[in-house]
Amino acid sequence: MRHIIFGGDGFVGRHLAPKLLADGEEVVVADINKSDLPHYGKVRFVRCDVTDPASVSAVGIKSDDMVYNLSAKMLSPIQVRAKRHEFFWPVNYHGTEHIILAMAKVDAPWLVHFTTDMIYGHTVVYPMTEEHPVGPLGEYGLSKRKTEELAEEWRTRGMRMSLFRPRLIIGPGRLGILEKLFKLIDWNLPVPMIGSGKNPYQFISVFDCAEAARLAWKANVPNEAYNLGSLNPPPVRKLLGDLIRHAGSKSFLLPTPVWAVKRTLDLLDLVNMPLMDPEQYLIADEMCVLDVNKGKRDLGWVPQYRDEDMLIAAYSEYRAKKDGKAVAPPEHVPAE
Repeated sequence: MRHIIFGGDGFVGRHLAPKLLADGEEVVVADINKSDLPHYGKVRFVRCDVTDPASVSAVGIKSDDMVYNLSAKMLSPIQVRAKRHEFFWPVNYHGTEHIILAMAKVDAPWLVHFTTDMIYGHTVVYPMTEEHPVGPLGEYGLSKRKTEELAEEWRTRGMRMSLFRPRLIIGPGRLGILEKLFKLIDWNLPVPMIGSGKNPYQFISVFDCAEAARLAWKANVPNEAYNLGSLNPPPVRKLLGDLIRHAGSKSFLLPTPVWAVKRTLDLLDLVNMPLMDPEQYLIADEMCVLDVNKGKRDLGWVPQYRDEDMLIAAYSEYRAKKDGKAVAPPEHVPAE
């Protein structure tokens, strides 16, 4: 079978492609960029901008192709309020729409699509199952939620679409907002927490995300949505405290009053000087932990990587780059 990965040069795609190759499958990577990755010697690359319908059509989807949509604009880098819609929607929503329409033209029925846990908004029920109420708090989560509604519509027309809702994806080659944390620790500065830090924080490994996508294909692409998150995430206080000790830093954790911090961040956002996106800080003190049992039941998917190990691995990569040391290609970097 031929597998077409839109956004395949991105974070999850560069780990999914080698997995599919190892299964003996034919792989096409469709992306706007092409990195210097070892597996490009075995996959076909097609330059594609998902915001352009003609560019998507030119990829040449066939009726028996397995399609993955991993293309997305993320919450990093932080955008000012006025630019968020134009930043997220062309890729996240319209790009998804263009892919689905190109599939529909040739009766290609199978799509694995990544959305986000940000569609849930504030925690209403803990832990959060896939049936948790949805209420996105900003343009990023809303753009992703609308793609799920799009998928629901096309399922009624016969398409099979598996949707994945990951927590913050972490792994080699992607630091994002974590770089700010690592700098504080390097500089031996206080590390502020929104609240007491007693609530857990949950990551998901990029390796586990790639495996979930592969298993959805193996399971004949169930018409379901699946949470992706680690097992037994530790409290923020323990997670950050362990990292500070690992780094040998003199930093210390600084609890802050939730209401005051959120209102300050609201004000900074209002005057176009955002330190964090509201979708991040508004839920920072909540029990935002995804229940991932559905993926285990339906797909046989079980996350393999611990939050503590993932964070320390990310810090080690940050330090290696800062010190000018060689960092192994993503396929060869262990997550723990």
